[in-house]
Order: sequence, then C-alpha cells, then structure tokens
Amino acid sequence: MYFSRKCKITFICHGATIYSEENRLSDVENYPQLSELGQEEVERITEFLRRRGVKNDVIYTSPAERTMQTAKIISKLYKKDCTVLDELRPRKCGKLNGLTLEQIENKYPDLLESWFNNTEYDENLEAESITDFINHTKKIIDNVVAQNQSNRVIIVTHPEVIQAAICSALDMPHNKIAKIFIKTGSATQISYYEKWASLVYSDYTPIF
Repeated sequence: MYFSRKCKITFICHGATIYSEENRLSDVENYPQLSELGQEEVERITEFLRRRGVKNDVIYTSPAERTMQTAKIISKLYKKDCTVLDELRPRKCGKLNGLTLEQIENKYPDLLESWFNNTEYDENLEAESITDFINHTKKIIDNVVAQNQSNRVIIVTHPEVIQAAICSALDMPHNKIAKIFIKTGSATQISYYEKWASLVYSDYTPIF
C-alpha cells in the first residue's frame, strides 16, 4: 500500500578524523582513523540512540576504518554484530584526493567548481561524477530496503553517502547535493515506503 512502510533507516555519520577536521577530501578506506574528537562524537551519538530508544534489527557499515570503528561502538549498545557493505563507499575523488578545500581552491579552482556542480563525468577532474555516485549509492540502499522489509536498520557511513541518500529520497536535482550538510557524528533518518520516501530528521548532533 502507498502508506505501508517498507523499511526505516537511521544513517549514522562516522566520527571526526584529522581529515574531516582539515576539510580534506579522501576516498581512502584504511586511513585516517577516528580522532579524539571523533571518538567523543560517536559516544554522544550512541548515547542519543540509547536515550531516544531507537530500535534496531540490523546494523550495516561501510568498510572504511573510520566507519567500522564507529559501527563497533554502536553495535555494543545493541549487542549485535554489524555487516560490512563493501560497495557503500565515499565518492571517488580523482585528482582532488588527499587535498584540502583550500589547497584545491588555490591549485585547481575550476576543478573545485566541477566537483560540487558537474553532474556528469569530467575528464579533467578524473573523479566519479555526482550522478554516478548518487545512482551507485541508491542501488545499494534499495537493496538494503528490499532485504529488510519491516525492519529498522542502522547504516554507519560517510557524509557524502548520506547526502546521496537524502538526494535520492527527496528526488532532488543531483547538482544540489552539496547544499545538504552532514556533520560527523550525526544521525539522519529516512522512512522508505512502497512508492516514496520521507526524511524524518537530518544531521542531528546530540549535545549533552
């Protein structure tokens, strides 16, 4: 039915790292790990899940070290293991990988604009296009929803993955994805129905 909910997903953004604190782009999975601030953020978001009584049937995580560290802390709350989704990854950065936004602006000002606004593949950028990334992410999430009918799911992942999920859920133009801000250590919830999706809350960061 139109209003019959198929699945509810709470997306948890991993805690801060030295890269996120420096506004540095990276698609590398094995580095960096959570910073001291990132560990504090994860502890707060885990306490938020406990206090709010967020129910959960299954926990998924992206394969990066920073997301798996985050997921392991959350999984202790629910006393269950997490499942790694290998394809749930950040957008491929191409020439911009490892650079801060300030460095990119100084070195590749035109490429920075392409990174945020060009929905199609740009040979100069050598990075994954916005549209390809959003479509890739949507495919993975659609599979999660299909496999978890009536379940309550937690997905621990990257800011840009959550941006892509929101963009798809709300049928937003792909070139508007950068207008969605997702902080590290935050929670976003989307309910998926038969023919549509509803953004319940986004980028919530608890302060205790």
